[in-house]
Amino acid sequence: MITSGLTPVITEHWDKPDLYTIEGYRRVGGYQGLATAIKMDPDAIIGQIKDSGLRGRGGAGFPTGMKWGFVPQNDGKPHYLVVNADESEPGACKDIPIMLANPHALVEGVIIASYAIRASHAFIYIRGEVPHAIRKVAYAVEQARASGLIGENILGSGFSLDVVIHSGAGAYICGEETALLDSLEGYRGQPRLKPPFPAVAGLYASPTVINNAETIANIPYIVDRGVPWFRQFGTEKSPGFKVFSISGHVVRPGIYEAPLGITMSELLDYAGGIRGGGEVKFWLPGGSSVPMLTAEHLDIPLTYEDMAAAGTMLGTGTPMLFDNTVSVVKAVTRWLDFYKHESCGKCTPCREGTYWITGVLEKFEHGRGSAAEVDTLVNLCSQIAGRSFCALGDAAATPYPAALKYFRAEFEAATSTSADAQFDPVASYVFAEAATR
Repeated sequence: MITSGLTPVITEHWDKPDLYTIEGYRRVGGYQGLATAIKMDPDAIIGQIKDSGLRGRGGAGFPTGMKWGFVPQNDGKPHYLVVNADESEPGACKDIPIMLANPHALVEGVIIASYAIRASHAFIYIRGEVPHAIRKVAYAVEQARASGLIGENILGSGFSLDVVIHSGAGAYICGEETALLDSLEGYRGQPRLKPPFPAVAGLYASPTVINNAETIANIPYIVDRGVPWFRQFGTEKSPGFKVFSISGHVVRPGIYEAPLGITMSELLDYAGGIRGGGEVKFWLPGGSSVPMLTAEHLDIPLTYEDMAAAGTMLGTGTPMLFDNTVSVVKAVTRWLDFYKHESCGKCTPCREGTYWITGVLEKFEHGRGSAAEVDTLVNLCSQIAGRSFCALGDAAATPYPAALKYFRAEFEAATSTSADAQFDPVASYVFAEAATR
């Protein structure tokens, strides 16, 4: 197993200025995977992806082949593939660079995945704030269509596919797969109650597979080069490679593609270390919605299972690192401000919980918290986690408990020193209400 060093696959030819064109992509082996796949039985492709162990790169890490296998066959309904490229997690920036530099890998993956699940329509949902990525992917789709790779009777196989590029309108909630489906159907983006799950009743109440953009970009390489090649990277439970987007207080923030199982310490070396020769105070493995870790965790392998054992998640695989100049109290407050703003308001735990947590956290930020409120916030978080329609509520309930675990002293130092500073629910409500105006 390869679990160290950089392993450029998706990013291998990003230095070629014409990679975004079909000619440039084909010169480096592009669409060979499609030529192989179109001669295979669709179920065989699903089996190949299952055997590869590819897990979703969007955050949850669900096995991709298993998700494809949930789609019922011979049910008489149309099937749909939806690519979730609505990248909006604070700190995440890996899908957008893929679409800018190597859009044909995404398009080829869409065609293969659609063929495997027997879908005749595919949708690529991209954030409206990134028009350059939308243009690059749209251009790649048009080139593929002009080359007979999208449309009727692809490569003489009898398989036909239409691909639609859909521009989102900037709602973080639409990164949640069922809210994304509502948005595609023309409704306000809000999570759906599950079950039924999208694989049975998704877009237009038909079987639908929703995959992250990076997940789909892996498909052509697996089909072309085979399962043993893919599984040589990573670990037994987390095989393959990952596009890591490293940001924060590092010397060289950017994209680093490496095998799963590499450590944050090694990635940090590639990124030039902490700015000014400083040290890591805390870091997050996959965007702001996963619990933070500290410098003592830098040598833990970046895999789904090892991150879970450490009390966090690999998430999107977009580490953010912070040095000693950062206040944990302020960082957590900013993240909660974001989740409060982006809550769709459909369910009570998330709508009300983010409002209350943010109000109390802002008291700490200004040194007006109370000792009782340090633990009251834990109780508030526990009332949200696992009780909301979607993972936004869980994400909002994540930062504070982890921050308190490692940096309790910072929160206690932000409490009022007056003798009568006791927790007052009414005062907290008034402060929270004022803070939103």
